[in-house]
Amino acid sequence: MTTPFLAVIAATLLIYLTVPQSAHALGGSAATLAVVYGSAITVCTIVAQQPIQQIQCWRNGQLLPPILPTTSFDAVAGGRDTLCGVRSGGFSLLCWNTTFDPKRIYNDASAPLTSISIGDTQICALRNVTTGTANNAVCWRGNNVFTAQKLTGNSQFRVISSGLGFSCGVRESNNRVFCWGDNDISRSIQSEFANYSMTNIHVGGKFACGMNITGFIVCKGRNDNGQLNVPANTAYEYRGLALGANHSCAIRRLNRTVVCWGGEGEFYSYNITDEISFESIVAGLDFTCGLITSNFSVICWGPGWPDQYYATGIVLPLQKALPGPCVDTVCECNIYPESQTLCSGNGHICRSCDIPTSIPPISPPRVTIISPSRSSPCRGLKKGLLIFAIVGSVGGFAGICTVVYCLWMGVCFGKKKVHNSVQPTITGSNGARQSNSDPPSRSSTLRRQGSILMRRQRSGTSSTKHADRAEEFMFSDLAAATNDFSLENKIGAGSFGVVYRGKIFDGREVAIKRSENGSKTKKFQEKESAFDSELAFLSRLHHKHLVRLVGYCEEREERLLVYEYMKNGALYDHLHDKNNVQKSSSIVNSWKMRIKISLDAARGIEYLHNYAVPPIIHRDIKSSNILLDANWTARVSDFGLSLMEPENDRDYRPTKAAGTVGYIDPEYYSLNVLTAKSDVYGLGVVLLELLTGKRAIFKTGENGGEPISVVDYAVPAIMAGELTKILDPRIGPPEMDESEGVELVAYTAMHCVHLEGKDRPTMTDIVANLERALALCDDSHGSISSGPISIVSD
Repeated sequence: MTTPFLAVIAATLLIYLTVPQSAHALGGSAATLAVVYGSAITVCTIVAQQPIQQIQCWRNGQLLPPILPTTSFDAVAGGRDTLCGVRSGGFSLLCWNTTFDPKRIYNDASAPLTSISIGDTQICALRNVTTGTANNAVCWRGNNVFTAQKLTGNSQFRVISSGLGFSCGVRESNNRVFCWGDNDISRSIQSEFANYSMTNIHVGGKFACGMNITGFIVCKGRNDNGQLNVPANTAYEYRGLALGANHSCAIRRLNRTVVCWGGEGEFYSYNITDEISFESIVAGLDFTCGLITSNFSVICWGPGWPDQYYATGIVLPLQKALPGPCVDTVCECNIYPESQTLCSGNGHICRSCDIPTSIPPISPPRVTIISPSRSSPCRGLKKGLLIFAIVGSVGGFAGICTVVYCLWMGVCFGKKKVHNSVQPTITGSNGARQSNSDPPSRSSTLRRQGSILMRRQRSGTSSTKHADRAEEFMFSDLAAATNDFSLENKIGAGSFGVVYRGKIFDGREVAIKRSENGSKTKKFQEKESAFDSELAFLSRLHHKHLVRLVGYCEEREERLLVYEYMKNGALYDHLHDKNNVQKSSSIVNSWKMRIKISLDAARGIEYLHNYAVPPIIHRDIKSSNILLDANWTARVSDFGLSLMEPENDRDYRPTKAAGTVGYIDPEYYSLNVLTAKSDVYGLGVVLLELLTGKRAIFKTGENGGEPISVVDYAVPAIMAGELTKILDPRIGPPEMDESEGVELVAYTAMHCVHLEGKDRPTMTDIVANLERALALCDDSHGSISSGPISIVSD
């Protein structure tokens, strides 16, 4: 790595991996895992089950001798060519350069350090200057010249974190974010957090994220790679954060698995960590390391992890590491299990509080209260009432969220969804609708207020006019944007209505989906159901290959959804529209472009299956639901039929089959067995469409004939090795450097459309194959036999 990169990498190192504890002791808020960048990548931890809590390090594929083997440490942090350790008790801070020559930069028994953070060459720490909770920040500059700088004014912080050229902290007095260092970026970040009350803050490259006092993650700053686009973000969903130069990772509170978002390119290799629980994580430039809960080992993964040392995702050969510092102080929450063994009898480990035991105080507005003369009891009573009110408000909000979520998802009344869109839609073997099961009508005013509240809490802002959040529009504005929903503006149809092209008041081009009204309209509750489903799912899904929801409108019986406009329309139209059938000049009429489109769509579906929380089954994957933006990037759309994937068979509730003729999973249609493999089947049909240019269901002759499915048409030819006979003639036979890629797509599609879901590959397997197929198009020397084909079934 070059030196400029090292500065960026080091700036991403974060210590604060949990909800902060009381600052008078290190407790669960300190880190026992660190990464050092510079002349060599080094991963360090504090050894468990030893009388002395030594620092152990791994570098360039080998273990290093313990650092100062006779000294115990509470916490470690890393930066560019710098490792620092807080000695047990917090009274001393030692730092080392690349040769591990120690230098003591802090030693004060009267003011122990409560936390430490390193960004680039800047080291910052909080120290407890009294026996209370006053935490003054002090910073040093590295490069072997450790010059202390005490912050003047605004220097009492709850937590601090350092990034690339700047640091931020949360003030004790008002829970506001205060930043220092690089003037431009620090002022910008501080300004964006100006109206937020925060419990913690984490700094990455040119951005920062933290948890506000209601438990929602809020991110501000640069968003070049989607590092601010937090996926599912409900109250206290996450218990830890680690920010890289342009990606973010978090630990889920319930199962302690890791989810990441943003980053260079499309993918961050977090599938490596599926079903692994973590105690803590720390981020590098474009990879993350984590301490595994089950065995206290360390695993590092991501596109930036150096493969010359270990393959991505391999556990490092370090000794068992401490999940937290061994202390003698009273724990605010619980003591970590087996603490005595882990600390070898020298203290115990405080388990971090997944949810704060108390809400950080907020300075109330100055008001005059007429009260009885007995002032002392009244003051105590008012404190109690304030705490009760705050806690009650949080509980009330959680209850509202639960009700809104229940209504959105339709689980309260057992709602099931069926729709008609572009091609004919299947509603089940008997086609009957059970009107008696329809839920009673809901108050649109209540739902609007609830959805606004949830949206505001997710974003941490009181304004709905936010680029990454759903906005609420007035019906009159959307009518004006579409020339009163004129036919000239009509561009298609979706799961519950007609789609129009429009330009809203700020000049943005959008696609507006309006539910149909009139005698042919579906029952109001069905319309509500599709509307609620799309709003619920798309409000929390952010991915390059999913169509982004801009906003919505609810007025009387009008239900409208506003999406970002996809300039190049639906894949279906490019493949099958009469105006395009005879054309060979379309940009999608190249094998490389078609493989790229299929890969884009697969990546969007993989996100739904593997990284959305909870996982989502789309249920209506088809070429008309794959849209192309101005850059010809494919995005999956239309979530009107989507459902959350059941966690296990016991949680599964059979539903009537819903989907589109030609794309629907035969196993789902005939047996009501719905799994993520149902989406795999739909994507397999789309792959066959891309290969053959045929519709999902088409007639065999030019002047009519028997209808046949593209599956029955294409699969026998692929199995017989006669692929060239069925390829779309508009493109022609693939060139030498494309033929093997096209063949790999064909074999992948054939496996996707197996009758039984257990025989189909996962979306991760499909993405891997399509990535390889696309690479083969650029490599005339590539060979399918030169590498593994990831056709794996569950």
